[in-house]
Amino acid sequence: MGERRFMNVEEVAQELGISKSCAYKIVRELNQELKQQGYLTVAGRVNTDYFQKKVCYSEARKERK
Repeated sequence: MGERRFMNVEEVAQELGISKSCAYKIVRELNQELKQQGYLTVAGRVNTDYFQKKVCYSEARKERK
């Protein structure tokens, strides 16, 4: 397993340059969206691919590599 499948709140906060309390809100919101789509979620963690898709990082990172 090379890349991590989930990001924790600290990683979300660091990635976005925001406070942990704001990162908790984002993680909860993303997890709620995933639950509505029928996915299982883990409190305090969010799927890395979904996070990157929602913050428009996935295409930019692919281009940089």
